[in-house]
Amino acid sequence: MAQTLAEKLLSSHALLDGRPIDAPSRRSIRANDLLEVRVDLVLANDITGPIAIREFERLGVDTVFDPDAVVLVADHFTPNKDIASAEQSAVLRRFARAQGLKHFFDVGRAGIEHVLLPEQGLVQPGDVVVGADSHTCTYGALGAFATGMGSTDIACAMATGTTWMRVPETVRIEYVGELAPWIGGKDLILCTIGRLGVDGVRYQAIEFVGPLVERLPMHARFTMANMAIECGAKAGTFATDAITDAYVNEHPGPPPRRGHARPWEPDAGATYAREFRVDVSGLEPQIARPVLPDNVCAVGDVGNVRIDQAIIGSCTNGRIEDLREAGEILRGRAIHPDVRCIVLPGSPQVIRQAIREGLVDTFLAAGAAVSTPTCGPCLGGHMGVLAAGERAISTTNRNFKGRMGHPDSEVYLAGPAVAAASAVAGRIASPEEVLL
Repeated sequence: MAQTLAEKLLSSHALLDGRPIDAPSRRSIRANDLLEVRVDLVLANDITGPIAIREFERLGVDTVFDPDAVVLVADHFTPNKDIASAEQSAVLRRFARAQGLKHFFDVGRAGIEHVLLPEQGLVQPGDVVVGADSHTCTYGALGAFATGMGSTDIACAMATGTTWMRVPETVRIEYVGELAPWIGGKDLILCTIGRLGVDGVRYQAIEFVGPLVERLPMHARFTMANMAIECGAKAGTFATDAITDAYVNEHPGPPPRRGHARPWEPDAGATYAREFRVDVSGLEPQIARPVLPDNVCAVGDVGNVRIDQAIIGSCTNGRIEDLREAGEILRGRAIHPDVRCIVLPGSPQVIRQAIREGLVDTFLAAGAAVSTPTCGPCLGGHMGVLAAGERAISTTNRNFKGRMGHPDSEVYLAGPAVAAASAVAGRIASPEEVLL
């Protein structure tokens, strides 16, 4: 029987009495079935990890199910901003050492988790990944089923290597048309969220398809999958193809590789909850205005909005391709004197590449600050917290009230080119306005 990509991925990991289900039974699995599934990777960070570790210890289990399959990343409040955050990181360190975890990423090795894990080859096509972070759905770009869970569920997954999950219905979104200059994955997903609403696909999987999607580079796919949660999705999935294969080959995982060799794609004739078609012809750069990611408009319709801060980076847009895009705008130009521009590369590898390409020098010459990899400003934690009345444009993924600092501050979401152009103009601006 025909299956969606989400159904196929979860059924391939389905268990009955702790053993894999036979192939004919897997083919019968459909949306809304309740499954016990084997997980390939379990993830937590310096905010969610300590809670999961505490719950793990309450289970009375001595060891994690596989020390090579539990990943801890210190990325939210690191380098530690205060004593409380230092204690959080210390919990991770002690647990990682006691359990012999192979993949614990601390300051100096750590990157922003959802940039770091694919880059390190830790997520492979066909995997099922659960993480104590809502943007774990990023890995759907690789043809994996990846979703965020609460820390208690993560504790159980760390102990057993399994989790229970209701198979989500799938919403199929087909993208057609040609992208204009400066339009990328961030614009596509903001346009989509604006159409669906922040709870428009609650506990459903999104299947991103269409001739345009088949041409999208991996960094654009990561951005789109990352923000699937912003319209309520359980996961955002892409079929694997030559572009996926090239990325995986360039980012081989540590042996033994857990990747599943066969292509991962939906079956023809699969049943979908809904289907949409998005024609991107003529699409302008998209802006999400406060205070929800679905409050979307074209950059030309946003009006004269002055800004105090521009953030370029995060798990949504912190890859080298994103920095290159911002660098094209900032090269030979100066940040507006009333604007603080902060660039947050997603990993040490991204920083090294940005240095080799002269991007870091471009950012510094323009008057931007370049940070070590951290989630800090995205959640109003550190490295760019807003004061009352201040306004930021950001390549991050959320703009809720008080998200980046004071409840009376505002956050506008955009892609790297618009964020860089706005930093130069001192107001929200399109790249064309700055490049004239």
